[in-house]
Amino acid sequence: MIKKDTNLKPVVAGLLLGILMAAMDNTIVATAMPTIISDLGDFDKYIWVTSAYMVAVMAGMPIFGKLSDMYGRKRFFMFGLIVFLLGSILCGIAHSIVQLSIYRAIQGIGGGALMPIAFTIVFDIFPPENRGKMTGLLGAVFGASSILGPLLGAYITDYISWHWIFYVNVPIGIVSIFLIVTFYHESMQHSKQKIDWWGAITLVIAVVSLMFALELGGKQYDWNSVQIISLFVSFFVFFAVFFFVELKAAEPILPLWLFKRRLFAASQILAFLYGATFIILTVFIPIFVQAVYGGTAKNSGLILTPMMLGSVAGSSIGGIFMTKTSYRNLMFVSVISYILGMVLLGSMTVDTSRWLLTLYMILVGFGVGFSFSLLPTASLHNLEPQFRGTANSTNSFLRSFGMTLGVTIFGTIQSNLFTDKLKDAFKGMPAAGHFKMGNPQQIFEADQRSKIPSFILDKIIHAMSDSITHTFLLTLIPIAFIVITIFFMGKARITTQRKAPVKG
Repeated sequence: MIKKDTNLKPVVAGLLLGILMAAMDNTIVATAMPTIISDLGDFDKYIWVTSAYMVAVMAGMPIFGKLSDMYGRKRFFMFGLIVFLLGSILCGIAHSIVQLSIYRAIQGIGGGALMPIAFTIVFDIFPPENRGKMTGLLGAVFGASSILGPLLGAYITDYISWHWIFYVNVPIGIVSIFLIVTFYHESMQHSKQKIDWWGAITLVIAVVSLMFALELGGKQYDWNSVQIISLFVSFFVFFAVFFFVELKAAEPILPLWLFKRRLFAASQILAFLYGATFIILTVFIPIFVQAVYGGTAKNSGLILTPMMLGSVAGSSIGGIFMTKTSYRNLMFVSVISYILGMVLLGSMTVDTSRWLLTLYMILVGFGVGFSFSLLPTASLHNLEPQFRGTANSTNSFLRSFGMTLGVTIFGTIQSNLFTDKLKDAFKGMPAAGHFKMGNPQQIFEADQRSKIPSFILDKIIHAMSDSITHTFLLTLIPIAFIVITIFFMGKARITTQRKAPVKG
């Protein structure tokens, strides 16, 4: 898969830059969305900016993973970089929300090729004894991106312009392209296979239907509306067709026989569950900070730094010890830290100090960090090179899918809890009291927050705090399934050889 004259350090640097750029994009854009909306207008269409990117990424991951198995990693990683940069430049010059949404879809096509292929390249170019450390490094960058994105987005938007949250990708991408083109010399020995077009088409339609159902449901349309029900029906129908096609295809996009491997199947389920629960922390901890402590958007982004450092440490340690013990043992360390951190976060009140919140974030970040390096590697365990791209892209796809479902489900739960607690807090108050309460979102704006009467502000803060911490505790339900799934990983571990690895 790789020629002997390949210089590995610049290749890894290029891969790290590509992962950082693609993984950070959605969070950096989410931070800047209020400013973008105020500039471009069309508030009712803002949801398409995020949805277009996520749909393209999720639909593209399995397809590009399979294509990289068939025709080589380098050409599709380069394709992803170029398309992502093109989409970034177009986003920066967008003059309407509709244009921005279309350009974000172009970005997403590129992003769908970058993340899974980068992990697969590392597995191809390094011998078993070094794979753990390198995937740990890539996993640390992936974890850090979820924290760096909001912080960088806040600063660029406030001090430069929202256009630059897209333009900043250009120099990063150019350096990545230079390093990969110059130093990554891939073997051209690849098997020619028949492309599973029907599998690709039905998968894309199914993913797009589900994404739009989740994004629009309860917001632009009621959950029981014809539009949302039709989208869910479309998802189930086309997913069933996709499943049938994959059983019959000579070279399926997603070989279902992979799920007969216990370690592979467990890794995919864990990626989904970790994605569905960790995303809640990155969304609601900043809200908790702004609501309870009265911090600004920049401060709330900065306070996530301890969680980033914890995830980087967890990913790195997981990578280092991957050759010394089984995946299962390391994942138990991960989930114990994760559960403890989530329980502590769920026990917070408005009186919880910032240093305790910082400690809790380090603990939960450390637990999640293991999953960033261990699960992609476990997915590829003992797999032949021609299946590695497919396996890794499946893992990335399911983590992203979990994040999408997690944000939708737990976001709805928190919103309903907040509404119910507000009603209880103001029950029995005269109509004037309800009127004075105003818009609860005022607690996120420093100038408006000071105008809210103290007894009303106190009730809103308590309602927000309780709704968020109760949501954290509810994530223990899917985390319980993480514990059960880890038992099924078996005793598999990376085995190293003293002799020089055979070059493929």
